[in-house]
Amino acid sequence: MQLSWKNSLPAGRGSRWLGGVTELRTERLLLRRWHDRDLAPWAAMNADPEVREHLGEPLTREQSDASVARFLAEFDERGYGWWAVEVRASGEFAGFAGLDRVDDGLPFTGVEIGWRLARGAWGKGYATEAARAVLAFGFGTLGLPEILAVTTAGNLRSQAVMGRIGMTRDLAGDFDDPTAPAGPLRPNVLYRIAAGAPDAVL
Repeated sequence: MQLSWKNSLPAGRGSRWLGGVTELRTERLLLRRWHDRDLAPWAAMNADPEVREHLGEPLTREQSDASVARFLAEFDERGYGWWAVEVRASGEFAGFAGLDRVDDGLPFTGVEIGWRLARGAWGKGYATEAARAVLAFGFGTLGLPEILAVTTAGNLRSQAVMGRIGMTRDLAGDFDDPTAPAGPLRPNVLYRIAAGAPDAVL
């Protein structure tokens, strides 16, 4: 599969324009466009039952590759989306982070932040570091008034990251995901952060 990337938005504060996409750099991470070399480690992540614990069944290689093609198309259309996350010191692919429109059929609308890391990248603070860069882009470059986050009620690690980046749980917004089967994937929680909140732009 050959990846392509078209133009999105010009870079804003704390970011750099490279290869038609806003590239975000943090102390340890590079959030960048997807490359062909990312497909294999991305597929390995998506086939890992522990990584997929709160997401559903593991993906096939074909499904995994198709998701990257979708990320590319959506970033070109919207000017934001899912970046590949790379460890700057080693060049190792660590996962993804970014912004997406809230899925149709959910009881609210807006733009949500998300992240997913390979197991080898867990426990190092990478999710928090990447998420802070994404928040800064969303508020500082896109001018979003609010950013949401959604996860399963049982995904306490992800909820901890949401808290660390300044998001607040909206208890009234808890909902059952209509696309999930009955069981632990159906109850979901909603977190919010507004532009101008203390941790909104870091």
